[in-house]
Amino acid sequence: MSRPSTPPPSKRGRPVGFDRTEVLDRAMRVFWEKGFAATSMQDLIAAMGIASPSLYAAFGSKANLYRAAVEHYVALHEDLVLRAIAMPTARESVEALLRNAVTVFARTDFPSGCMVEQTASEAGDMAPDVMTRLHDMRAANHDNFSMRLRKGLEDGDVPEGADIEAVASFYATIHKGLSLSARGGTGTGELSSVVTSAMAAWPVLTRPREPRR
Repeated sequence: MSRPSTPPPSKRGRPVGFDRTEVLDRAMRVFWEKGFAATSMQDLIAAMGIASPSLYAAFGSKANLYRAAVEHYVALHEDLVLRAIAMPTARESVEALLRNAVTVFARTDFPSGCMVEQTASEAGDMAPDVMTRLHDMRAANHDNFSMRLRKGLEDGDVPEGADIEAVASFYATIHKGLSLSARGGTGTGELSSVVTSAMAAWPVLTRPREPRR
């Protein structure tokens, strides 16, 4: 589905006063639930409770509104991520990142799964700058695991010789799988069991790589 064209300047008006955070939260929920392509401007106008001229004057286009909504989504969960990364050991941080993901992805007061992962497959329908930002957000998930594992290596709680990137990729993939499973209706209990199993693999995953022969 192509993006709706921007209305001509003569149709635009000054934005009616509204709480930007509140309307972004409403837009976020619509995009999160329906995806980028399936969300119409009519859906957004109805959910946000503002007039079309005000929406275009404030955000310019559906793509720009989507980007702002995703940035809002990331900001909502930033503190949760930072607190997980600040845990004393790499293992505790990795587990906290995954446990927090279960909490967020399976909440009943928000759409299920991860908003970024949910709409990532639709990147081809978006403007290049939005596609780039979405790619960066997805990459940040892997980078969080990689960065924390490297710090664990420096601190001595990750064994010297562990394949950091392989371990980071494993847990980033688990994180993505939690989102997809939650989106498919998997509940908190089963998702938590997946995290428990993934963390049980920690000693094997982080053991030093055997030298090549």
